[in-house]
Amino acid sequence: MSILNVLLTPQKLLVAVDTLAQDAMTGKPSSGAKLLLIPQHGLVLACRGSAQFFLRIYELSLQASFRADFTMEQLMAEMGLVIETLWPEYIAAADRAGIPREVMHTELVLGGWSPKNDRMMATAYAKSVIGRPVVVQPLEGGLASPGGPLRGRPDSFEPEAVLEAGRLQAAHLNQASAKPVAGGRLLSALLQRGSCQLLDLGPL
Repeated sequence: MSILNVLLTPQKLLVAVDTLAQDAMTGKPSSGAKLLLIPQHGLVLACRGSAQFFLRIYELSLQASFRADFTMEQLMAEMGLVIETLWPEYIAAADRAGIPREVMHTELVLGGWSPKNDRMMATAYAKSVIGRPVVVQPLEGGLASPGGPLRGRPDSFEPEAVLEAGRLQAAHLNQASAKPVAGGRLLSALLQRGSCQLLDLGPL
């Protein structure tokens, strides 16, 4: 498990993720990119869950972004079907590796500036079990994963507040799992019309 936070207004979109990952070759802790950009369209794609699945989704999204008729709305509409199509292959690979199916999950967020709607938009996607369809949720205001540690806290775009929220979430996740599952550093992408600012907010 890891951290995936989103704050959304019509003018601004902030996505924050931690960087704790695992080296697939050695099993040692490493640093992973859980937030990637499609810069020519002002879009961000971020994940919580399998890095391998995330990178495959990003690869396909990036390829789609080269189409002459590309729009964010079309990518958002296609994303759920793409996740459903790729999921059985992902589960089969996990079975071959001896990874329990119950730990296989992904949460993704795609967001950015919509010229069509003249505002920031974002959609969240979640998939965990074969046989249950992917959950697709257009966002209003944002989301926090995990949300429990942040109940009662006001939303804030201020870097110090975003980092403090991430630290509360990391401590909660690691205590619940009795091992480090979230950590490293907290990265954020702040998107506004025509710009994207990437920040390393600090250690968790």
